[in-house]
Amino acid sequence: MNLEYYISKKIFSNNKGFSKPIVNIAILGISLGIAVMILTLAIVSGFQKEIREKVISFGSHIQITSYDNNDSYEGSPINREQTFLSELSKNQGIRHIQCFATKAGIIKTKTELQGVVVKGIGSDFDWDFFKKNIISGTPLTISDGAKSDKILISKYQSEKLKLNLNDTIIVYFIQNQQQRARRFSICGIYETGLGEMFDQIYVMADIAHIQKLNGWDAGSIAGFEIIINDYKKIDEVTEFVNETIGYDFLARSIKEVNRPIFSWLDAQDINAVVVISLMALVSAINMISALLVLILERTNMIGILKALGMSNWGVRKIFLYNSSFLILKGMIMGNIAGLAFCLLQKQFHLVSLDEATYYLSSIPIHLNILHVLFLNITTFTLCMISLILPSYIITYISPIKAMKFA
Repeated sequence: MNLEYYISKKIFSNNKGFSKPIVNIAILGISLGIAVMILTLAIVSGFQKEIREKVISFGSHIQITSYDNNDSYEGSPINREQTFLSELSKNQGIRHIQCFATKAGIIKTKTELQGVVVKGIGSDFDWDFFKKNIISGTPLTISDGAKSDKILISKYQSEKLKLNLNDTIIVYFIQNQQQRARRFSICGIYETGLGEMFDQIYVMADIAHIQKLNGWDAGSIAGFEIIINDYKKIDEVTEFVNETIGYDFLARSIKEVNRPIFSWLDAQDINAVVVISLMALVSAINMISALLVLILERTNMIGILKALGMSNWGVRKIFLYNSSFLILKGMIMGNIAGLAFCLLQKQFHLVSLDEATYYLSSIPIHLNILHVLFLNITTFTLCMISLILPSYIITYISPIKAMKFA
């Protein structure tokens, strides 16, 4: 049997001296640290995932437009039939390609006026991402044969303009300095929570209306939207698309199109690193304090073990083993607390948020088991490494003085 391990277990199971409150505080500190670290990772990952999916659901992962498009809502048209489409479809990272067009307009009711951007979509639009944003009604049903007069508006627009499902609205457009109007019937209402980016601005309708207003034929569109399989490869796929489409076109990822929101999301990683680092530091300091108190309390025992011939390293191992038990106990408690709160928040949305500020109605949770495992392994390793140097104090304890001190 490993003598050092056996002695350390005895110390751990029979800790009734004056060090017990301090050790319990250290365990509690590690528990809170681990719980906070798990929550930080889960919440930051949740924010990034939820908001990223909201943005992508409206604009896809990658957009292809004419190279001279100057970020206006009414860019130069391009032909729907492009030779590069077959090449793009062969890429395993690309899941779907769809066409789109946009045009600025004004919705006018008897009492209100609202400027909007009509996003025209075709029968090839992939509703998988966007469907979960529809809170009432149904998605647009578009066919290549007949033009649909249905329109999808946001909850913000419906409340401001006092509109409901199946209401008829008139959208006014300016084309060649002339006012033109189109009548639509509301088939659905969506809500993304991204008010200034989407909900206050966009409505969705059949692309055929925009083509007719702009004097385009059925083969002309504003651009293509590309949906990919793995967001982590978005930069790689965007580079491939730009290399494939040639110099007359420009491909931009959703991170470039909506740079402010994605820069804000990236900044959350820095916040998470700061919080986790501070929690790990506090946990290490707590354990160093607990170790020094344990050594002080067991000075007599250290002297006896040395007098019996145990090496300094052997005595140090006893206290390092004991510290590892304390760390593991704190980590188990912290994992239970952190994971329990995450599961409760994910299921019951206990903590709500101001959607106007945070784009979400409640704190989002996204748990990744690999992240949790990495967090635990890293915390345990850092705490143990931080204890090696303080344990050197044992080498300066004289057996004679230690027993005399007792």
